[in-house]
Amino acid sequence: MPGSVGTSAGLLLRLGQALFSISSLFFMSVGVEFYSYTAFCFLVTIMGLLIPWSATLAMFDMYSICVGSNIRLPGVMMVILLGDLSLSILSLAAACASAAVVDLLVHSRGGTYCPPKYCGRYQLSAAMAFLSWVLTASSSLLNLWLMASR
Repeated sequence: MPGSVGTSAGLLLRLGQALFSISSLFFMSVGVEFYSYTAFCFLVTIMGLLIPWSATLAMFDMYSICVGSNIRLPGVMMVILLGDLSLSILSLAAACASAAVVDLLVHSRGGTYCPPKYCGRYQLSAAMAFLSWVLTASSSLLNLWLMASR
């Protein structure tokens, strides 16, 4: 099934997850004081967890594609499925919380609460987190479908 573990489409999903997570983390943490808001700290933590998870699974996909081995054992698939589902839920929560805080900062009653440079980076970080979530959720749903079909 395209997009599942061990396929080239799955490798592209994992690389996209890692790329969007890295860019979200980059926009949030470089030159911006994100630690003043709990939602931004949560986003940085979850993106920091999602990067090694996606990179490790991308390496498994590359190994499976290059060597031609089958890593779709039931136990391995269950661990990947549970990891994907939990990180998908957590990344959605972090992206939504960050987007809500950014919206609150931009549309506060007394005018904008944060400088435009910071708010722009916060918004880009939240957008990249949502894109990372879309890829993580699609990967987890494809792997769930594969597990259910077995």
